Amino acid sequence: MQTAVTVLAGIAIFVGIAGIVLPVLPGALLSLAAILVWAIVERSATGWVVFAICVVLIGASQVVKYVVPERRLREAGVPRRSMIFGVLLGIVGFFVIPLVGMFIGFPLGVYLSEAQRLRAHGAAWTSTKHALRETGVSILIELLGTSLAAAVWLVAVLFVV
Repeated sequence: MQTAVTVLAGIAIFVGIAGIVLPVLPGALLSLAAILVWAIVERSATGWVVFAICVVLIGASQVVKYVVPERRLREAGVPRRSMIFGVLLGIVGFFVIPLVGMFIGFPLGVYLSEAQRLRAHGAAWTSTKHALRETGVSILIELLGTSLAAAVWLVAVLFVV
């Protein structure tokens, strides 16, 4: 039973990491849930220590992925309103054009919001590029935190347990 849970946890962690890059699933939370299930089945101090380390790594990445891009967007002059509009249009796009609609809707939403606010194509496009760059930074931060948690779990599975 433990071997099957370990294999399934590994698959779920991998799917979670993929879900960060292709935002269809709540990737970090899926990976953390898989590690939690593994720790429960493992029933050892090592399992719980690994889970605690993973909570810290993923939790920290969840905080940092919002703080760093938000600060940089504020410095670039891109208001939160434009980001929210981009997210909303990205969600609509996801349902209108499955898989790729989010990647079309988000930048379109940011651009439209900024074009309305700034009344200039060039400035709106510059703001949109800032928003896209910081969204990429946010994804990389979450990917790094979850990948480090996955590495901690993998080291425990291969060498400790």
